[in-house]
Amino acid sequence: MELRIMSFNTQHCLNFLTRKIDFDSVADAVRGVGAHIVGLNEMRGAGTDPEYTAQTEILAEKLGYYSFFAKAIDVKGSNPYGNGLLSKYPILSAEVIPIPDPVIRAYNGYYESRCVLKARIDVPGGIVTVLVSHFGLNPDEQKNAVETVIGAMDARSCIFMGDLNVTPEDSVLLPIRDKLFDTAELFGGKLLSFPSDEPDRKIDYIFTTRDVSVTEADIPEIVVSDHRPHLAVIHI
Repeated sequence: MELRIMSFNTQHCLNFLTRKIDFDSVADAVRGVGAHIVGLNEMRGAGTDPEYTAQTEILAEKLGYYSFFAKAIDVKGSNPYGNGLLSKYPILSAEVIPIPDPVIRAYNGYYESRCVLKARIDVPGGIVTVLVSHFGLNPDEQKNAVETVIGAMDARSCIFMGDLNVTPEDSVLLPIRDKLFDTAELFGGKLLSFPSDEPDRKIDYIFTTRDVSVTEADIPEIVVSDHRPHLAVIHI
């Protein structure tokens, strides 16, 4: 079974060019690459402020997909914000796994509580486990995130994706690379994902367990969000 996997930091569905919330453009990007399973970062949920709507569910309705929203934080106490999942195939189970905040903040940068979305999806021919996360900006946050992902992953038929806020050579990723295959190894050249108009770094990823056959990977030149999406074609 061929599956087209997409990782996309949507910047809460804010169109990079028009600077307006634009669900249609995000949905069109998913359709354009034919993605079956999509991990979403920087998604809003329905909150008390009018700009906080059920964004993951809105995209799912436009695409005719199943969905799950994983809240990481409540902005201003009542506006959910986190990761999302879209799937052409039924989501059998889904949960939110909090990433522990560093006990001591060792850096002067911006800190934010994060989470891992974990779901099991019933695809034709089997079941895949999907993990979606958006790592913090500081090394101590990222270390906790890596440990949380490793603790959550399954040994087989597992996909991990998201905006990890580190470039490929960063040593924080070594424990993940030890266990998972980086689909970027199939890029035809050096492909970058951020910022979307003139990218100068790669911080978005799709990893798989090594039993999964990966036949293609790409970062399409799509300017919808401030990130370009990451695509991988796998076979289960």
